[in-house]
Amino acid sequence: MKQPGCLLISLVFLLVAGAAFWLITSDHALLANPNRIAVIEVKGLIDDARETLRSIVKYRKDPNVKALVLRVESPGGGVGPSQEIYRELQRTNETKPVVASLGAVAASGGYYIASAAGRIFASPGTVTGSIGVIVYYPNLEELFEKIGYSMTAIKSGRFKDLGNPDREMTAEEKALLQQTIDQVHRQFIEAVAAARNIPREKIEAIADGRILTGETAKQLGLVDELGNFEDAVRAAAIMGKVEGEPKLVYAKKKGFSLLELLLGNQLAEQITNYPVGFAGIRYQAPLAP
Repeated sequence: MKQPGCLLISLVFLLVAGAAFWLITSDHALLANPNRIAVIEVKGLIDDARETLRSIVKYRKDPNVKALVLRVESPGGGVGPSQEIYRELQRTNETKPVVASLGAVAASGGYYIASAAGRIFASPGTVTGSIGVIVYYPNLEELFEKIGYSMTAIKSGRFKDLGNPDREMTAEEKALLQQTIDQVHRQFIEAVAAARNIPREKIEAIADGRILTGETAKQLGLVDELGNFEDAVRAAAIMGKVEGEPKLVYAKKKGFSLLELLLGNQLAEQITNYPVGFAGIRYQAPLAP
């Protein structure tokens, strides 16, 4: 039978070992490398900005993080989430260097958020640009007639059921929607022009939704350098005045859902984020989802 003293020693040992393990496996400031570069990855459709925003704010406030690298692999997504991320990156870039690294695709909303960085890297073949706005509305009127389905809308105003799939959109509704899209498009153009310090008229000339290669984007001033992720990291280290080899820390990702476990990351994301019905006005490239 163990003596009380042995039990106490064992308990203290377990507590100390647990605390040490927590310090080692966490981002605790006591063990943080003072030359850290935070990597924030934005992959897939941009429809929920919360995790990305939390990571940006966390690393902006961390004194051991000298710079941020935003890795973008996205065809864009919702207007609101894209604008939220843009604003937080813009705020961060005022106090800490932010470098964007564009992957295979960083278009529309994907480019929108990247434009807030102080420096942008892209590969020559990166698909980017697509400065434009889109909204999807299905017209299922003929299908509903064939299957004998009908919909009754009780509304408070003539525009309240705009996008009702049971009928053709009226000319007045199309005009209202076009006016809204034009306004959001203007916001996109102004944000890129301001962030990249390019005259607005030059952005307007290419803001027709066209996709661009990284090489063309550099010629137009939308990208600073042709290079890969490692080139972006090296630039961030110089801009952040990192001494020696930088330590990369990655923003923690959310756990896997059952759908992701069964179908894989990419397919699950396409299914859950596919625009069905009114998906909102979007900064999204035509090659998505």
